[in-house]
Amino acid sequence: METNGAVRPCEVLVAGAYFTDLVFHGLGRPVLPGTEVFADGFGLVPGGAYTLAMALHRLGRRVVWSADFGTDLFSAHVLSCAEQEGLDEAAFRRHPFPVRSLTVALSSGGDRAMVSFQDPIDPEPLVPLLLRFRPRVLMLPQLRWDEGTVAALRVARRLGTLVVMDCHDTPATLDDLAVRDVLGLVDVFTPNDGEALRLTGADDLDEAIAALCHLVPTLVVTRGAHGATAVRDGERLDVPIASRADAIDPTAAGDCFNAGLVHGLLHGWSLSDCLAAASVCGAAATTGPGSSAALRATELDRHLDRSPRR
Repeated sequence: METNGAVRPCEVLVAGAYFTDLVFHGLGRPVLPGTEVFADGFGLVPGGAYTLAMALHRLGRRVVWSADFGTDLFSAHVLSCAEQEGLDEAAFRRHPFPVRSLTVALSSGGDRAMVSFQDPIDPEPLVPLLLRFRPRVLMLPQLRWDEGTVAALRVARRLGTLVVMDCHDTPATLDDLAVRDVLGLVDVFTPNDGEALRLTGADDLDEAIAALCHLVPTLVVTRGAHGATAVRDGERLDVPIASRADAIDPTAAGDCFNAGLVHGLLHGWSLSDCLAAASVCGAAATTGPGSSAALRATELDRHLDRSPRR
């Protein structure tokens, strides 16, 4: 990452664990205890924070991904894929023991169920990473409110780094003052509708959106097939999802949506145009298992050029 003592510019720092996704898609019916269902297709693809880093890299962004890997087959698979994609390895940590992270995704129709396992490991502290790479954007794929994260977000604010945080089904509520405090340091928060409801304890989505808007400057709530809702400075935008008739697996749609959103933010686009790019990226991701169908910059440009907005 360093050349002649100078740090190469970094647009996006992604800090989050890898996962290896075992994706079964084309299920004719839900999988119930005591039953067996055969899938029409299967994919073994890298996921987790890999999807964010890879999707942004494909869009032409300079990305550094902080992640931990071990001696296990799942780590080896994702490392091999990262090398093939040309991802920067400057913030990879390799350990002399297994660091297994895997998810089994069962895709049926427009939804999926997932079962995951992860070997416990403390992630690399964020503050040294921020000071080393000084990114324009810090992307956190999971809601985190520990003291180290709070300290890092304060450093990010001093550096002028935009903080984008997802929720990722984290068991937290706004009743915890620490959760409120960390959201107050986030610039863009991107939960899905179910996460927004659980986090706020609200009875309906509009109530949840209203509660979260008081904490974060920009809120983007994804609503699956119903599109997304964004609120910034009191202005609310409801956008439809870019539909794809050839969709087979929604596993990586949310992360690719966020990659498209950040790509637009880095360009300085309006919020509506950022959401248009995010919607296209999220929809395209559903056409392949896991993260395999993430768009490249030229493909995204072609899609946006077809839109009357752009």
